[in-house]
Amino acid sequence: MTDLSAFIRALPKAELHLHIEGSLEPELMFQLARRNKVALPFKSVEEVRAAYAFSNLQDFLDIYYQGADVLRTEEDFRDLAMAYFGRVAQDGCRHVELFFDPQTHTDRGIPFQVVADGLLAGMAEAERDLGITSKLILCYLRHLPEEAALDTLRQAEPYLDRIAGVGLDSSEVGHPPSKFARVFKASRERGLKLVAHAGEEGPPAYVWEALDVLGVDRIDHGNRALEDPRLVERLAREGMTLTVCPLSNLKLCVVDDLTTHPLKRMLSLGLRATVNSDDPAYFGGYLGDNWTAAATAVGLTRDELVTLARNSFVGSFLSPDEKARRVAEIDACVAAA
Repeated sequence: MTDLSAFIRALPKAELHLHIEGSLEPELMFQLARRNKVALPFKSVEEVRAAYAFSNLQDFLDIYYQGADVLRTEEDFRDLAMAYFGRVAQDGCRHVELFFDPQTHTDRGIPFQVVADGLLAGMAEAERDLGITSKLILCYLRHLPEEAALDTLRQAEPYLDRIAGVGLDSSEVGHPPSKFARVFKASRERGLKLVAHAGEEGPPAYVWEALDVLGVDRIDHGNRALEDPRLVERLAREGMTLTVCPLSNLKLCVVDDLTTHPLKRMLSLGLRATVNSDDPAYFGGYLGDNWTAAATAVGLTRDELVTLARNSFVGSFLSPDEKARRVAEIDACVAAA
């Protein structure tokens, strides 16, 4: 282990952009397929990994939805969550705000209750056994009609005391945030926090819409915001958190090379950037891998790494007291280094 990777691993940090279905490793995929007697279009783990050669977001989503079909029972969702938490515990992660896509499951006949109860059980187990706290964020699939999202919100009603917020994911181009204005308004009225994927493949205009039409509390990705100086100035002024995903950006060809990733520039512009893994099973790296790869590629300093760690808690939906406690843990870690 290098000094850099050891320093990164020791830093307390939060993950704010993690699709739990995207943490489904091929080995677990095959295990669940056998358990549930689901036929897979792949003959081996190696064949699955070979299929992970994406050229864009849609290529990834096609295989992502295929893989999710093995998730059938509450136990499956608990096992999925615990496999992720067990892995990210090795990266110095103390808190996770995880996305889940209920429509991916309800549209194939899996009840909302099965998905939610399984994930919540895994989250409770991770806090008890690993000391990792977590919050659940329900994501609406943007390639589907807004009415489908409104129906999902209705299904979620019994769980809203255990769901921290809602998000917007899936195919970005051609599905602007404004398409979901009503369901985001309804979500806000129910006391939920709001986040949205914007500016990954979509233009800066989508980031503006997420801010002004949806009224989000956080932007997921946000890379293309850098194309608009006025937008950058606003994001910095308002302290808007960006949940940046370096290895995802590389795998989906959002950047051609990690050395050209905008993470360091974001920090220099005063943006509250964070580092996250997005869909780690598919994109070749969990939280620590993203931190180390990005730090090496763009030359992040220790001070910048500490800033990223602080940003991950400041940008979270933890209470002010809990944020302060976590930031104090970072300061203590740095002082002891």
